Amino acid sequence: MSGPFWLSHHHDDELNRCYRFGALHVCSRCLGTYPVLFAAMAAQIALRAPLAHPLDVPLTLALTVPALADWAYGRFRPQAGTNTLRLVTGVMLGLALGRTLFVHVQRPFPLALLLQLGLVTAVAGPVILATYRRRRGD
Repeated sequence: MSGPFWLSHHHDDELNRCYRFGALHVCSRCLGTYPVLFAAMAAQIALRAPLAHPLDVPLTLALTVPALADWAYGRFRPQAGTNTLRLVTGVMLGLALGRTLFVHVQRPFPLALLLQLGLVTAVAGPVILATYRRRRGD
């Protein structure tokens, strides 16, 4: 790995998934996710956003699915996708996580967060197992 893990969690053969800033590699999706997540939380705090909204569940899931689908597809086809797509899906994921974590901090385990967690687990578990077995040659 090149650089600190918290900036790029990709191995050297996956650095195409990162933006390069000098000698530093930063994961494309994370570059979209984390700044937006923190900005979304800060905005909701500043605006005293309500803790419940009728669109929380559908928007949270709709904003999570693109990043999850792109990530899953990329696990099976490592050279697929672009950093721009990863950045955009990361921004969408950051908005979803910013909302669910904002609510979670004040009212633990809201429905939107639980569904988001369930969706990620339902997709990530099988994808990780399938790609791990494939890399081992099973």
